[in-house]
Amino acid sequence: MEEEKPMTTGWGKSLAVPSVQEIVRKDVKNVPERYIQNEEDRPKASEISLLSSEIPIINLSLLENGDEDELRKLDFASKEWGFFQVIDHGVRDDVLRNMKAAVASFFDLPVEDKKKYAMAENDLQGYGQGYVVSDQQKLDWNDLMFLVTLPPKYRNMKYWPPTLAGFKEAVEEYAIDIEMVTTKILANLSLLMGMEKHSLREMHGEMKQGIRMNYYPPCAKSDLVLGVSPHSDSSSITLLLQEDEFAGLQIRHKQSWVPVNPIPNAIVVNLGDVMEAWSNGVYKSIEHRAVTNQTKARISVATFVIPEDQVDIEPVETMVDDRLLPRKYKSVKYVDFLRYSLARKMDGKSHTDYLKL
Repeated sequence: MEEEKPMTTGWGKSLAVPSVQEIVRKDVKNVPERYIQNEEDRPKASEISLLSSEIPIINLSLLENGDEDELRKLDFASKEWGFFQVIDHGVRDDVLRNMKAAVASFFDLPVEDKKKYAMAENDLQGYGQGYVVSDQQKLDWNDLMFLVTLPPKYRNMKYWPPTLAGFKEAVEEYAIDIEMVTTKILANLSLLMGMEKHSLREMHGEMKQGIRMNYYPPCAKSDLVLGVSPHSDSSSITLLLQEDEFAGLQIRHKQSWVPVNPIPNAIVVNLGDVMEAWSNGVYKSIEHRAVTNQTKARISVATFVIPEDQVDIEPVETMVDDRLLPRKYKSVKYVDFLRYSLARKMDGKSHTDYLKL
């Protein structure tokens, strides 16, 4: 009988590197050289903008009820910021709370237990780090767990800790509720792009959802490291659950870095590279990064909305006008773009050149 192979995403792989959480646990003052960013890449106070209060806030309940002001606000947010925070989104507080607790409980496991769920050599799912493509590159100050969560048939259950009470239930419930939020946002973006309400959802083919659980340990030299290097997301949209206490996420806006101050129980949404290409560059995928702090560990939960592998990514007809808005992006298979992106270290938006004419 042929041995059944475990299902992998086929999107790429990341090299195994030490757990940052364990580095800190053994010596709270130790910051290995590989994590100290080059001078030009370090987070500098002089580059921080005071525009946090201007990041748009969208009321999803109003948007769903056809509120024109809220739809205009979504259009403005997508063109000018590429980021917005969503409130009144319909995900219950206990679902958000349980998801954060599930992530915290996973990272609280002894390292020997977490290693049981380590990424396989040919897969990006599981416990480890992302975008590590060489033994020379600088590393980010975080550990992560990545799971494909929807549709259920794509789950690789060997990465879901069966002994962690409530973990599977919390992740499943959160995944379903976040898909509901995703559908509402895509419907309104479809309308703004001059299409039928269901168009963007359908353009994904069989839409997939991947959840990245991030753990950022405290860092004694937080001004020398990055939790996550600057990048834009190769998803269509990303929905982020932040901790409520302090900002770790920063977004690039007009050459400065703007902290995304947490609003309790809000969900941060950013547009990915796929949405930039579909909108012919009218909507932007924005560079963002995560910073650390000296005293407290932080977690976050990023949900990526992912088109089917063989979907063609190219501008939709309603966003192309030969005279006013000529086509700027070519047609590429999504899986080719994703593999190209994941085979490189995070480097701002340089990977998006692959999409452009």
